[in-house]
Parts: sequence; C-alpha cells; structure tokens
Amino acid sequence: MSTPLKRVHGYLAEFSSARDVFHAAEQTRDAGYSSWDVHSPFPVHGMDDAMGLPRSILPRFVLIGGIIGITTAFLLQYLTQVVIYPTVVQAKPANIYTIAAFFPVMFELTILFSAFTALFTCLVMMKLPRLHHPLFNAPSFSKFSDDKFFICIEARDPKFSAEKTKSFLAGIGGSNIELVEDEL
Repeated sequence: MSTPLKRVHGYLAEFSSARDVFHAAEQTRDAGYSSWDVHSPFPVHGMDDAMGLPRSILPRFVLIGGIIGITTAFLLQYLTQVVIYPTVVQAKPANIYTIAAFFPVMFELTILFSAFTALFTCLVMMKLPRLHHPLFNAPSFSKFSDDKFFICIEARDPKFSAEKTKSFLAGIGGSNIELVEDEL
C-alpha cells in the first residue's frame, strides 16, 4: 500500500489571546506576507485593519443586484399593466402616474435580488462550497472555535520559506507551530 501524496498548505501558529493574535497580525502584515489568515473563536475589533485588508467589494454587487431588482419590478409591472394590458381600476389612468401602486412589488424585488446577490457573491468570494479544508488536518486547529487563536501563513505566499516562516511565527509569539499538509 502506498502512502498518499501530500502538498504543503502552510504553517499554523497558535496564540493565547486576542491581543497577541492582533499584534501578530500587524507584524505579519508589516513583514510583507500576502497569503495568510487569522482564525479566532469570535470577531476581533480592528482585525481587518491589522491584517491590511481592503474594503469589501460585496456592497457594490449588492447595490447592482438591488438596481436590477427594482428595474425588473418596474418594467414587469409597467409593461404588463400599462403597455400590454392596460388595467383601468375605478377610472384611474393606466399610465406612468400610477407608479405609486408599483412600490410594494418594487420594494420586495429590490430586497429579494439584493439578498440573492449577497448570498451568491459571498459563496463565490469564499470559494464555497468546499468540502474539506487542509487546516482540518491540523490536530491543534480543533481548538480555534473554543479558546485559541491562530495565524496560518500559506505556502502559496511568495515570501513563504519553510525555515524562515517557521522562525518568523516563533519570533512574533506563536506557539505550537505546525506544518499543515493537504492530500493531493
């Protein structure tokens, strides 16, 4: 029986507190690493800035989804109730001035399209669904959802070097530094 081929995913370092991982994230950012992530049992205020992450593009996509939703609702109602099949209710005109009657459907489709855009854009941005992540192979990573904090520097980072990255993580206060491998 042959052993499965493995690929190096990166180094995982454990930190004891939110303050420690916050300062370690700042040092990792300042060292010039680009493919790395912080794992915490709860959100840490200011971590995006400490990691040097840019503002998310998700709101732009949601705005576009909302605009498409409101446009779809308006065109659907206008074309069906004014152009194709004019609906005269209690002698009210069937023209653009009846737009107030369109507002509930326009509101609902704006919310619906925005929500679906947010959901599917998030799935694409997070590269989901992913059935297995290499970090699940690390024995210590199971503690991240309880009380531990981790930084993982990935091997695909241009600055990654097996020896230098491990010593860097040890130098910024990381403990239980382990090499994370992924099966091919």
